Amino acid sequence: MKPTDIKDPEYYHKVVDCQYACPAHTPVPEYIRLIAAQKYTEAYMVNWESNVFPGILGRTCDRPCEPACRRGRVEEEPVAICRLKRVAADNKSGVSALMPKAPFPSNGKKVALIGGGPASLTVARDLAPLGYEIHLFDDQDRGGGMMRSQIPSFRLPEHVINEEVGFILDMGIHTQFKKRVESLKDVLSKDYDAVFVGTGAPKGRDLYELPGRTEGDANIHIGIEWLASVAFEHTASIGKKVIVLGGGNTAMDCCRTSRRLGGTEVKVVVRSPFNEMRASPWEIEDAMHEDIPILDCHVPKSFVVENGKLKGMMFEKVEAKYDDKGGRELVSTGETDVFIEADDVLIAIGQSTSFTWIERDLGLEFNKSNMPVVDALTFQSTLPKVFFGGDAAFGPKNVITAVAQGHQAAISIDLFCQGDSLTNRPSPFVNLVSQKMGIHEWSYDSSVETDNRHHVPMVDKTLALSNRKVEVELGFDHKLGFKEAQRCLNCDVQTVFSENKCIECDACVDICPTACITFTPNEEDEMVLRNKLNMPANNHEQAILVSDAVPGTKRVMVKDEDVCLHCGLCAERCPTSAWDMQKFFYSVTKAGNQCQIAVK
Repeated sequence: MKPTDIKDPEYYHKVVDCQYACPAHTPVPEYIRLIAAQKYTEAYMVNWESNVFPGILGRTCDRPCEPACRRGRVEEEPVAICRLKRVAADNKSGVSALMPKAPFPSNGKKVALIGGGPASLTVARDLAPLGYEIHLFDDQDRGGGMMRSQIPSFRLPEHVINEEVGFILDMGIHTQFKKRVESLKDVLSKDYDAVFVGTGAPKGRDLYELPGRTEGDANIHIGIEWLASVAFEHTASIGKKVIVLGGGNTAMDCCRTSRRLGGTEVKVVVRSPFNEMRASPWEIEDAMHEDIPILDCHVPKSFVVENGKLKGMMFEKVEAKYDDKGGRELVSTGETDVFIEADDVLIAIGQSTSFTWIERDLGLEFNKSNMPVVDALTFQSTLPKVFFGGDAAFGPKNVITAVAQGHQAAISIDLFCQGDSLTNRPSPFVNLVSQKMGIHEWSYDSSVETDNRHHVPMVDKTLALSNRKVEVELGFDHKLGFKEAQRCLNCDVQTVFSENKCIECDACVDICPTACITFTPNEEDEMVLRNKLNMPANNHEQAILVSDAVPGTKRVMVKDEDVCLHCGLCAERCPTSAWDMQKFFYSVTKAGNQCQIAVK
């Protein structure tokens, strides 16, 4: 094999598994080290540069980084990356002074943002400092979109949304709240140079076909609409017996909110087996902690209505049957149908986009699913000056994905408005710096802590259920935040090998705790090379680091990046400094070729 090209910015990026898995590519180990050093403001700003909403996401993120965390390969639980983000947000100070300050010199371009959620706000944040005049339209009375209307206050307090949305709106954004856009043609008739659509997926799916749906309508609610009604204080109570249909995060929010609004017998009912529920595991755990049973493998058959009043629902019991190709079919068990009493039913079985306000004669194409045809790289529609992002682009995902797409759409809008090619994307900012302070001394704490994952303290359950605005999680304090931060393996501090310094003493091989270093004759076939290592490198999704030929024996050094702990023992043991620990910093470039300067 040819030597690994470590100058390729994506090589070490992929080795920093948590950052690579994050849609916005937040430099996770960088901000965790800052938290350990109690530099909370700096940690917040590292987050803000990429994920825009550290306080919001520190409470509500879907955490794609955590399943990727290298810590999960040496013990059961990954680092609590998401909750550490909240530590930075809760303990920051003076960040307003560090934010870009309006007014900015105008570049003469105007951009309309339709929808005030995370994708649109990210576009606004990236484009405003470049001199764009930003006009944001939203039918709510304040910005935030689904973060405000669909995430309950006991998970995400209003003051956190107000602060982080405010940082963006304070950049001179022209807001038009309580303004529902009824016609894209009308928007396009104005003098906007580009239009961004970030309207989310505001339409909840219904069960119109079920018997009794029309008759029981007064007590049957669409989950996301009901959550919004609660958030804006139009709804303050619910019946004592509540059925929540659905197994996603919205269903978990619905059932937990119901418990706080008077529901004493709240049940979640799902069609699928329990282990196939779409909700995040921690959301399911929180619901069960609040004494909410989850009944799986129950398919709705009808709403039962007597004398015009909802009495409950009938369900068919099913079981999952799987074929050889992984397909699944829900098959009746033959048991008697199950009746569950209910005063109210919340339907949370999915969401979809709604583009009734977009005329079909504008040249903007839609696919068979009634979704706009959007380029996956540029987020440009078939109408060149119209861009999409967030749930409106490719369907419901999550906040961090909307943020990532907002960044990329902002790049495209800037390129479009400047008359440049949208595929000429700016490269990421990368840096690789030695952490050596002495012969065997490093500028970071390289020891591998043995602590298990620390649990986030919670409010007493009785108090939590008494008030929907009481935040359930208390978050880590300084001490627990430090201890959890110490569990990070510093995966961004890379083991960099110089074959011309190596004397092949095998000291690094002997000291390596995971047997991930091997000196061996090279092979042309990567699979052959992977299988002849001291420990075969079986995860083919992660690279192996292959050196050039070592001068003495012409063997190559091969390291399995998948299981390396970045503990630095190889570099400490090496008598010739052939190994060095070098911190790799990667920041996705923003619109206008903006990039963050690495925190020292």
